[in-house]
Amino acid sequence: MNSKFLIFLGMFIGSSLGGYLPVLFGGDMISYISVLTSGIGAIIGIFIGYKLSSG
Repeated sequence: MNSKFLIFLGMFIGSSLGGYLPVLFGGDMISYISVLTSGIGAIIGIFIGYKLSSG
């Protein structure tokens, strides 16, 4: 697969799951913590997408 596609896919899935994570613990979907966890999820998703595309 194309490495850009895997990286963007990882970023999309990671940010989606990271943004939804506070909802599982009773938080709001639109809050500062959901923006923060969305960013962290995107970074982790980019890292995983990069590792999958290079290996």
